[in-house]
Amino acid sequence: METVGLGFHFEDLPIGRQFKTIGRTITDADITNFINATGMVESMFTDLEFLKTDSDIKGRVSPGALVYTFAEGLLVQSTMQHTGFAFLNMELDVKAPTFSGDTIHVECEVVEARLTSRPGRGLVRTKNHIINQKNVTVITYTPLRMIKCKNPNITKND
Repeated sequence: METVGLGFHFEDLPIGRQFKTIGRTITDADITNFINATGMVESMFTDLEFLKTDSDIKGRVSPGALVYTFAEGLLVQSTMQHTGFAFLNMELDVKAPTFSGDTIHVECEVVEARLTSRPGRGLVRTKNHIINQKNVTVITYTPLRMIKCKNPNITKND
């Protein structure tokens, strides 16, 4: 019987492939739980009066780290189950604030794909755009991941 929900293999991710995730709305409860779990109790995230009177950003703003981790969750659910081996590095750029009530999704493009010397493994880098419901890119990042190959014996020397 086929298992659904499994991730992409290396062979499924040629350079230039594009895809996007489903959406996820960020709530007040998400922000509160995240800042309490991480200790990010900065006034910008915990003091609504500060936001009204002193901050350039108005409204219940979400930490960029929360937005990034939700984006990764959306990707893990749909693209990496049983095929993702390692998250190796990335560059991340916060472009705009994300607020409580915003709905985000991730748009990805494969920009690098190469086999490793270890059998059955490939390296894939994507350029990921986290986009809100207004079609504004709020974060971009470029993760490099080690991904399982369909052929467990293939190497870059083949």
